[in-house]
Amino acid sequence: MTDDTNRSPNPIDIHVGRRVRQRRKAMGVTQERLANDLGLTFQQVQKYERGANRVSASKLYEIAVALETTTTYFFEGLADPAAVKAGGVGEPESEKFINDFLMSAEGLELAEMFSRLQSPKLRKRIVELVRTMVEDEAD
Repeated sequence: MTDDTNRSPNPIDIHVGRRVRQRRKAMGVTQERLANDLGLTFQQVQKYERGANRVSASKLYEIAVALETTTTYFFEGLADPAAVKAGGVGEPESEKFINDFLMSAEGLELAEMFSRLQSPKLRKRIVELVRTMVEDEAD
């Protein structure tokens, strides 16, 4: 018999939770508002977003309705189940990096603000600035 108290969240539950959080933040919805829309406590929404609690199929459907998206949105970025069964790999490292970046408050805000910039020249200058800052910090 296994001890469930020491078990880590399933990586798929973590991915789905990240996608819930990402969509909620992109829509400008607070955890409290989403919880109210779903008839839950905001702590339950937090647990879903961390992957600590699994989201049932019916609740995932309700979340999709509340966040005006499809249920498949929450699984985007996961490997094709057929590929995994055939010995393929899970989430590519580049997608994991992007998801981790967008899950941070600063990353999401930076991505939102950056996408609003119309000038390609200004975008390039910002990338150069950040690159210089990273190089300076490494030295």
